[in-house]
Amino acid sequence: MHSTIISDTSCFIILFNIGELDLLHKIYQNIITTKEVADEFGQPLPEWIEIKTVKDISRQRILEIEIDKGEASAIALALETSESILIIDDYKARKVAEHLGLEFTGTIGIIIKAKQNGIINSIKPLLAKLRNTDFRFSPEIEIEALKLAGE
Repeated sequence: MHSTIISDTSCFIILFNIGELDLLHKIYQNIITTKEVADEFGQPLPEWIEIKTVKDISRQRILEIEIDKGEASAIALALETSESILIIDDYKARKVAEHLGLEFTGTIGIIIKAKQNGIINSIKPLLAKLRNTDFRFSPEIEIEALKLAGE
């Protein structure tokens, strides 16, 4: 079991936009992010999200060559945090995280976990809400998500 969840901006924005940001808190006890992510979010984060500073800023700067500042800071923090799982949606950032050996999931993975943990009854209404935002995912991902959620 992972003791720490580190989130990039996209998950916060997407869940906030569909009125489901509290799903994170219902699933996980220890959720952290970086100041860069908090700044990108653009409004106060709930008090249950802890903001931490990356210790190795040079690592973060190197990552910023490939991906945006929020994603780079989240990945750098995950590299410094044992037994953590990263929530990241951007394809390129996920590839960087994978290359660095980090465990990660995405916003849809969080929604599936909420169903598996009995927090929600169905992922279908949330996927429908996601379709009405600027978050894009393929029909194949939706089919796989429904399968993983047992729907």
